[in-house]
Amino acid sequence: MERVKLDNKRILFNLLPAHVAQHFLMSNPRNMDLYYQSYSQVGVMFASIPNFNDFYIELDGNNMGVECLRLLNEIIADFDELMDKEYYKDIEKIKTIGSTYMAAVGLVPTTDNKAKKSIYFHLSTLADFAIEMFDVLDEINYQSYNDFVLRVGINVGPVVAGVIGARRPQYDIWGNTVNVASRMDSTGVQGKIQVTEEVQRILKRCNYECVCRGKVSVKGKGEMLTYFLEGKTDGNNSQMRSLNLERKIYSYGRANIQTKFGTSCPSMCSSPSLSTNTGSGTLQPPIAHTNQTLHYLPSVPAIKEA
Repeated sequence: MERVKLDNKRILFNLLPAHVAQHFLMSNPRNMDLYYQSYSQVGVMFASIPNFNDFYIELDGNNMGVECLRLLNEIIADFDELMDKEYYKDIEKIKTIGSTYMAAVGLVPTTDNKAKKSIYFHLSTLADFAIEMFDVLDEINYQSYNDFVLRVGINVGPVVAGVIGARRPQYDIWGNTVNVASRMDSTGVQGKIQVTEEVQRILKRCNYECVCRGKVSVKGKGEMLTYFLEGKTDGNNSQMRSLNLERKIYSYGRANIQTKFGTSCPSMCSSPSLSTNTGSGTLQPPIAHTNQTLHYLPSVPAIKEA
């Protein structure tokens, strides 16, 4: 019986954030009110693989699509594994929607003062996590001879978090912040991280480099000024961990990418930061098969979302 209880507890802590799982373990099951919490500053990220649908096909040779899903599962599992790093422990995976990965940082209970950290620390962590996701996908492309690309959107602001449902209850977050983060992904560019002006303002103080994209038409919000997260300096503006400027396109494969942690925003963040020495990376759009370097444009015309 004890073994069953331990297994059930382990499953619960895998499904829900630790503080939420603890709440349900201590609650009276006969009086299960709606669980929710409001947060004033949460970083929200959507990361999608827009060319996965082109890859997915149901044929006898791939077990009617099962092998395609097996590879998607490997990608998502490797993203999950990143969160096992101590540096990323504050990031919560919210869910996956098809081939889109949703995560958030800053979901700390109001009663847990010791665990509270600044939004500068939290957004730095989320930015580093997003950048490292590109490296993970590069490695999978190299091993599987594929050309998946990643497109990421990040926003920050207030959210409401809660658990919905009695059967297979799901922890989720809601609010305008979440909607805009999703639009930062869907209106973004493959191979880049698009962020809102508020995210750019915060990351700039933590030595991150962003390039102004210009105004983008966002459904429900009108035109928004957005930025592409380009990389991070080492604090002395002498070296930069670049997301795209050093990432080159090849048919298959990439050079080894070595990751190390340096120092973070000195005045606002006390966390280690992600600093990487990169060689030639792999990031291949579906139709490109020639060697070229991806560069940022200073701005683009507003685009309409379908």
